[in-house]
Amino acid sequence: MQRWFFLEDPENAAIRSGKGDAESSSGSVTSFQYTPRHWLFRVRVPQLKKDESVCVVGDLKELGAWVPEKCVALQQEDDTDIWSAVVEIPDKRKIEYRYCVCVIIESGIQVIVRSWETNVKPRGIDYSEKSPTMEDEVQTYGFYANSERFDRGWLSKETVVQLKLGSDPLTIWRPKYAGRQVFIKVTPINLKRHASNLPISMSDALDESLSDTQDGVENAKFSFTEVAALLDDDPSFKPQGQFGTAIKKDDMLTFQSTVVFPQNTAYLFDFYIYSSRADESEPPYHAGFSYLLPTALQSSEGNIILPVTSTKHRPLGELRVDYLVIGAMPNYKCDLSISYARHWKKTRAGLDVGHRGSGSSFKNKVQNCAEVRENTIASLKNAIDHGADFVEFDVQLSKDLVPIIYHDFHVCISMKKKRDIEDQDMLEIPLKELTLEQLRLLKVYHLTEGKSKNQRFFDEDLEDHQPFPTLQHVLDTLNPHVGFNIEIKWTMKLADGSYELYHPTDLNLYLDTILEVAMKHGGERRIIFSCFNPDICQVIRLKQNKYPVMFLTIGESEIYPRYADPRCWSIKAASQYATMIEILGINVHTEDLLRHPSLVQLAKELNLVIFCWGDENADPATIKFLKELGLHGVIYDKIHEYSSKEVKESVFLLEAKGSQKELIQLVAAHAENELAPTMSHPTQPRIEGASDLDKIRLTLPDGISTATSLASLESSTSDYNKPAKV
Repeated sequence: MQRWFFLEDPENAAIRSGKGDAESSSGSVTSFQYTPRHWLFRVRVPQLKKDESVCVVGDLKELGAWVPEKCVALQQEDDTDIWSAVVEIPDKRKIEYRYCVCVIIESGIQVIVRSWETNVKPRGIDYSEKSPTMEDEVQTYGFYANSERFDRGWLSKETVVQLKLGSDPLTIWRPKYAGRQVFIKVTPINLKRHASNLPISMSDALDESLSDTQDGVENAKFSFTEVAALLDDDPSFKPQGQFGTAIKKDDMLTFQSTVVFPQNTAYLFDFYIYSSRADESEPPYHAGFSYLLPTALQSSEGNIILPVTSTKHRPLGELRVDYLVIGAMPNYKCDLSISYARHWKKTRAGLDVGHRGSGSSFKNKVQNCAEVRENTIASLKNAIDHGADFVEFDVQLSKDLVPIIYHDFHVCISMKKKRDIEDQDMLEIPLKELTLEQLRLLKVYHLTEGKSKNQRFFDEDLEDHQPFPTLQHVLDTLNPHVGFNIEIKWTMKLADGSYELYHPTDLNLYLDTILEVAMKHGGERRIIFSCFNPDICQVIRLKQNKYPVMFLTIGESEIYPRYADPRCWSIKAASQYATMIEILGINVHTEDLLRHPSLVQLAKELNLVIFCWGDENADPATIKFLKELGLHGVIYDKIHEYSSKEVKESVFLLEAKGSQKELIQLVAAHAENELAPTMSHPTQPRIEGASDLDKIRLTLPDGISTATSLASLESSTSDYNKPAKV
């Protein structure tokens, strides 16, 4: 069911340019070139929620040109789960389309994509194909070409608010509730109607205060809430039950509310408890409630303690809540053309991933360090030259909000001469407090250099060896046939209560800045995002629909300190969480795998892609063992020493070359047929308005890519040695 994105339809080259809906719209073929015809779109979509409609969107303006706001709404057939519409489309043209489930708030202006078909190759209509009729078999949502895939949508203008309840989040003071299981339900409510300045009578106020909370509030329009439990057999998000979800010891409950007007939306927590004398058929009784007002959500993330009030308005207890507010990217809009978020070719395993390029260059044991400075253009190029399929590097923001490549949260700077280091000369400072220009002008040392007073000197006079390259520069200049594993640096809370970094930049601003650069400059490159912070993985997943995300985890380690978040404590917990938020997979610490190799199979059973990282990987025998376990990717230092590849090229470049050769053969065969006097179909009509290349593409088998030009393939081994773009 999974496919990676290096074999795709030829027409996806423009899609992968990373320009968003504007690019795909301008590239669409309009109907004036062709004679119009009518086409019946008809699909079965079960279990829709309130306000949801089924729509169709495609690669031409009549089907919205992949833009969500311009999708075509289908109509429900009576009380069935079948939706259909007849749409006028151009004749004599190959058309691609997808179905999606949307909430249409204002047609053409605001449409929320709840879910959409995400097979890499869209549905297709051939230029000679006839429209189906009402008597034909109805299509099934998400299933075609012997494959099934549909995923939840992404954020366009709406906001997601996650409310997380960790271990023992609820304290109840009333003794009679001791040891009783409590159920919690979260409801987004609209505050706008309470904003009126009109006075109300005392009796009206009393009546409202004594009413049941569920009857006395107005649900927020177009909102819906789901819940997921980390330790459930199925940890994915599901609709809430009538009386909420039980709080279980040592579990983590996550309530996820999607709202359109966050500034006017509060959150009602209702608490239900079963009577100790109740039989199985009796419902629980309403014990109390709490309100979380929007004014309490002051930042993108935080925690708060809410008072729990009984239905008689008496103090009942308190609830500890961690919250996460996720907004849409303000300067980039995704479309419905394609998604690689959860696609991986089943045969793709054992990829070589260069750690920080050619390896860490600041380890305790100098003999194990890379000779090229880590996270530099030179380090990345060196790994690419020796056959890396992906290069892994770390990205964070400078003070002036420029995405730069660097691993540690802090740097040391010298206040005197560059080569004369005394104890008092070194100053440790958070990287986020320095602008890009300051980082480049100052003499900056790695933390290990500052602590040991032992400098490591690299070829810093050469441009490619300079620290702090920008993400945009790396995307623009390095070989496009090598994938990027971009690790997002973000602070984490440790089990002892301390943080890796205090007072980071606002989470939404931080990720919007990095993602916009990646989306606009990623082009056709394979990109995977990863992060140790589980919330960051969730936010990246919801902010964009194109690139995959992997959850980095330490797991059970004797080397690194434990994080406070239970989602980070084990490979099993990481796998559960990756399943919950619907991301590609997990990136685990090799220390854990060497103790329990069977954990690889655990991840695979959940249909997750699994990479690994760690100092243990600095050994050819270990690398071979990990690949034999079925790891999809191994991240390690010094690829130039440890790689066993005979051909020092990325697998994506090799396969692009193979696809290009096959395409050339097909084009040559087509040209010969054009010239041959005895054709099998000599009377075949010419396709008016279609180019020769379009006609050739119609005859190509699925999966042959023309996205890679011959020129780019011929220069692929040296294109990143060209002068950097200004």
